[in-house]
Amino acid sequence: MNIIALLLFLIFAIISGIHFYWGFGGKWGSKAVVPTKDDQTPLFVPSTISTFVVAVGTLFFGVLYLIKFEFIQLSLPLWLDKYGFWIIISIFILRAIGEFNYVGFFKKHKSSQFAANDTKYYSPLCLIIGILTLVIELNN
Repeated sequence: MNIIALLLFLIFAIISGIHFYWGFGGKWGSKAVVPTKDDQTPLFVPSTISTFVVAVGTLFFGVLYLIKFEFIQLSLPLWLDKYGFWIIISIFILRAIGEFNYVGFFKKHKSSQFAANDTKYYSPLCLIIGILTLVIELNN
């Protein structure tokens, strides 16, 4: 289980790093990570603050694996120790399923670059994160 925990930490650290890069003004990869309407208009424009919130949140998720598997010696609040992985599982399985319009495996709008990337990369990654975290939680 330690190998899976380290792998998940690395995945979250990379995701966090990319979001920090965007938060500080980086442009690489930013064109196809926001859902767009059929006319390629973005559904929303992420603010710098929200980008940093995602960066810090995903880094926190990664560190949670290190704490739970005692790579880092910290005590977690009881509720976080008990439900933290279940929160991650829920977030990422639901993200993989999607909201049935623009995001997830069951999206209706499939013609944008985001939709193609979501189908190939983002949703499968979310599903993998959810499943691996479930495996860890059930075997812990």
